[in-house]
Amino acid sequence: MTIKTGDTLPDTTFMTMTADCPAPMSTTDAFKGKRVALFAVPGAFTPTCSAKHLPGFIAKAGELKSKGIDRIACTSVNDVFVMDAWGKDQGAGGDVLMLADGNGQFATAIGLEMDGSKFGMGPRSQRYAMIVNDGVVEHLFVEAGGSFEVSSADYVLSQL
Repeated sequence: MTIKTGDTLPDTTFMTMTADCPAPMSTTDAFKGKRVALFAVPGAFTPTCSAKHLPGFIAKAGELKSKGIDRIACTSVNDVFVMDAWGKDQGAGGDVLMLADGNGQFATAIGLEMDGSKFGMGPRSQRYAMIVNDGVVEHLFVEAGGSFEVSSADYVLSQL
């Protein structure tokens, strides 16, 4: 079943890169006590994700924070090393927390996985954005296949 507004995020574990090495981060650690703008992309270093999606959230980080967002996070079904390299390549720095969902555990748990096999990508996450307030979904914006509209930083800002 797909997650919806008012639902609590499931208890799963992401991987993040620390200064020393990869480290697990639970959904509790990522979202508890914070209002988070979370967005998901089908793949790091892919065209729309690299040209528009992640750059939009980096560029709008200050505006999102001025609207009550404590943290901005990006997730993708990629390993932690790829997510770290992509974040560095895009200049995410301290603006966007890169959450690797390497096995697609989170995407599957919230019912927003997709099969990218016809593109040679295997199991992936759908493209979406959500506002999560202390672990509870406050707003959810899921894209239609192949679209990039309602999960953009500009659209999310317009809904806050």
